[in-house]
Amino acid sequence: MPPSCVHFNGSVNLPDAETVMREIASRVPAGLRRLPDGETGDRGSWIFFQLQKFRQSPAFVPDQDGGKPGDFQRLPKIRLAEGISPDSLEWPDLGYASAYAESYEIFSRLSADGVIPPGVRFQVAYPTPLAPVRSWIAAGHQDELLGSYERALFSDLQQLLALVPHDRIAVQWDVAVEFGILEGARGAPPPGAFDEIVAGLARCIGQVPIRVPAGMHLCYGDYGHRHLVEPTSLAMQVRVLNEVSAAVSRAISFAAFTVPQYQRDADYFAPLRELRADERTELYFAVVPYHPADQEPGTTAKQIRLIDRYLAESPAGIGEWGICTECGMGRVEREEVPGLLDLHRQILAAN
Repeated sequence: MPPSCVHFNGSVNLPDAETVMREIASRVPAGLRRLPDGETGDRGSWIFFQLQKFRQSPAFVPDQDGGKPGDFQRLPKIRLAEGISPDSLEWPDLGYASAYAESYEIFSRLSADGVIPPGVRFQVAYPTPLAPVRSWIAAGHQDELLGSYERALFSDLQQLLALVPHDRIAVQWDVAVEFGILEGARGAPPPGAFDEIVAGLARCIGQVPIRVPAGMHLCYGDYGHRHLVEPTSLAMQVRVLNEVSAAVSRAISFAAFTVPQYQRDADYFAPLRELRADERTELYFAVVPYHPADQEPGTTAKQIRLIDRYLAESPAGIGEWGICTECGMGRVEREEVPGLLDLHRQILAAN
C-alpha cells in the first residue's frame, strides 16, 4: 500500500509559529494528522533550549567550553556549583509548557478560522530526559541528576496537558541521544544500556494520558548536518519500537523512522519484517529528502517499494503508512522550506 499521510518531526526554519502552521496547512492539505509549531525562536536548535535554561540557574557553572559546530566530542558542559547538592537542586523553569501554550492559542485561532483542517491535532515535541542530561551535564553529575531532571521535565509536560484540551493535542518524544549510545557513536554501549533506554522511553510514553496520542521520533541526529552515527539498517529502530511497545500499557500512537536520503539497499529496510508494533501505531519513514537534487534518480520510489514490501511481510502486517523528513526542518535553509513542504505533497500524489 503506498504512503497516504505525512508527519512533521517538529522544527521548521520559518519566522514564527503562525507562519509554520499556515505554510504546512496550505502546502500539505492532504494526509495531515498533527501540526507542530516549528520550534521557532529559542527552541530552534533542539536541546540547546535546555542549555539556555540551565545556564539561568545559579546552581550550575561552566565545566567545559564547546567546540566548533558539528564537533560532537566537545559540546559545552555544565556542572553543579560548589555547595549545591543533587538532593537540594531545584531545576529552573524548563520552558516547554509556556512556549507550547502560546503556540496552542495560535493553533486554536487558525483552526477556528478554517486555516487548519478539522481533526488535525496540535503536536508538541519533548526531548527524552536523557538527551539534555547526557549532552549538557558533566559526566560526574549525569547519573545523580537524571532522575530529578526527568521528574522536572515530566512536570512541565503535565503543566501543558492541564492547559490544552486532550482531544486537541499530541505528544512526540525525540529519541536521538539513545541511538547514539546504542549504536556506539562514542564507544561500546555500557552493560544494560538497551534495557535502561527501553525503560526510560516507556516512562516517557506512560506520562501521556491515553486520550492523547503519544509517539516517538527515532532519530540519528542532524547536528552539523551529520548523523551521530550512520545507520546501516533499520534493525535498531525496529528493535527499540518493538521493545518499548511491549513495555507500555498503552499503544504508541506513531513512530518516525530514519532513512538516509541516499539509502536504497534492500538490506537496510529488511528488518521491517521483524516489526511487531501495535496495529494502531502509525508508521512514518523519512523518504522526503532534504536535497533531492543530490539523490540518485528513482531513490525515493525504490525506498517506498521496499518499505511497502517488508511491512507487508511483518507480523504486524501493517498496510497504511506515511512519510516525513529525517529530522525536523530547523536546519534547512529558510528559502528551501516551501519547496521541501511541497515535496511532501508531491510524493504522496505520485503514489
